[in-house]
Amino acid sequence: MTKLGKNTQKARELKGTEPRTYSMEEAVSLVKKAHFAKFDESVDMSIRLGVNPKYSDQMVRGTVVLPHGTGKTKKICVIASGEKIKEAEEAGADHAGGDEIIEKIAGGWIDFDVVIATPDVMRGVGKLGRVLGTKGLMPNPKSGTVTFDIRKAVEETKAGKVEFRVDKTSIVHSPVGKVSFPEDKLLENVRTFIQAILHAKPAAAKGKYVRSAFLSSTMGPSFRISEESLES
Repeated sequence: MTKLGKNTQKARELKGTEPRTYSMEEAVSLVKKAHFAKFDESVDMSIRLGVNPKYSDQMVRGTVVLPHGTGKTKKICVIASGEKIKEAEEAGADHAGGDEIIEKIAGGWIDFDVVIATPDVMRGVGKLGRVLGTKGLMPNPKSGTVTFDIRKAVEETKAGKVEFRVDKTSIVHSPVGKVSFPEDKLLENVRTFIQAILHAKPAAAKGKYVRSAFLSSTMGPSFRISEESLES
């Protein structure tokens, strides 16, 4: 039997052996207390939904700007033309350009976390499907990454906008901050994310929409949030 480290044992003791649920406030507090890694762990949220993502009318997808960001600064690459390239640079994009950027990415360059493009260059960007698509980086109008309002898109992403999408197991995963965040700020991020999921409920979804929600740090145990807390 593998012997657990002292920190791992301590984290498990905080959770206990009996399954139970926690208020949102309790979950946030416990995630911070159960943190034992030497790095600033991400705090992640997983929400299981009562939808069948095999059907397009039950797909849950969207974006939300977390009030206190995720604690990670994202590198943004903007593909545009004309004055929109300058607009991207002024807004704080890490990389901005047109055909030269497309060619660079086609060659395997991926030194960025988000790609934003203007609609007029999407024909060229579409050729990058094999490179960007497999990594979930393909610009999409539904996520706000295909737009002429480049300044807004860049500024929102830098401010903490996250994209969420239900996976094939009907679960939505997303970072909602870092364990170093004060409890009140982390709690506000969690509530904002949950509200975004509730607002994204598809009309075709029947029965119970939010089945369960868990909060955890990268290396720590997960804590299930009570239904009462989710609905408040």
